[in-house]
Amino acid sequence: MSEMHKSVLLEECLQYLNLKEDSIVVDCTLGYGGHSSEILKRIPKGFLYAFDQDQEAIDYSKNRLHAVASNYEIIKSNFVHLNEELKQRNIKEVNGILFDLGVSSPQLDEDYRGFSFHKDAPLDMRMDRDNSFSAYDVVNTYSCTDLIRIMQEYGEEKYASRIASAIAKTREQKPIETTLELVEIIQTSVPAKYRREKHPARKVFQAIRIEVNHELEVFESALEQALTQIKIGGRICVITFHSLEDRICKNKFKEVSQIDPALGKLPIVPEEYLPNYKCIATKEANIQELEENNRARSAKLRVIERIK
Repeated sequence: MSEMHKSVLLEECLQYLNLKEDSIVVDCTLGYGGHSSEILKRIPKGFLYAFDQDQEAIDYSKNRLHAVASNYEIIKSNFVHLNEELKQRNIKEVNGILFDLGVSSPQLDEDYRGFSFHKDAPLDMRMDRDNSFSAYDVVNTYSCTDLIRIMQEYGEEKYASRIASAIAKTREQKPIETTLELVEIIQTSVPAKYRREKHPARKVFQAIRIEVNHELEVFESALEQALTQIKIGGRICVITFHSLEDRICKNKFKEVSQIDPALGKLPIVPEEYLPNYKCIATKEANIQELEENNRARSAKLRVIERIK
């Protein structure tokens, strides 16, 4: 699995997390352990808390992390429960928090998970397979209006209306059950020129996956929680893979790191009105990483530090 999945912007994350040997770190997106295993090597006297809701990823990463050290705990939970889970463990503040919001390569490559528009599989797309709600439910039960909404909001799909109408018409005859059935409907709904530019199912699959897993709402809530958990001098690193996630991160970081515009013209801003956070960096994958890992092409890293 580790060979299949290459952690994006790994060296940059390790650098910007500014790890010390006794750091307490939270990896909100354990996945297959790429970032976590390297973090663990650098905090021999610290501790790592790693969140994931995918049992297959947890089972794999447990062995990978155990081969490095034992000062970690894997928490099977959605990271939207960050505050609650840390409170249960009597953790009041941490030195570093990482979010890697990409779908891991094994999830994309395993046919039966239904994330890929290249392979035939049941319509699934659940990050947490204990949940009953899946892509099948979105495709077969959402109204045409709601399908248009999620394709436009979460996929920025300009042919959302055409695609939604075709889905609604097809499912009148029989349920749409597999990924390639859906791909065929999408392909026949858009102009030939559009099909040649990029795979026409890319944005639709992204939109459905986001809807199934409530990804944007969950991330926004978790990021707000993370800002309260980080100690002075601690940092949060966020890797996003599309503009919707990045916009949430960018806006939140800007909100907490800027002086109130109403006070900006004062010659001296009182200490209590200065921001508690400072934006440290915005990075994208370098040329070498892009050549080695095609899935890094849309990745963007944003880093913020608590300064007071």
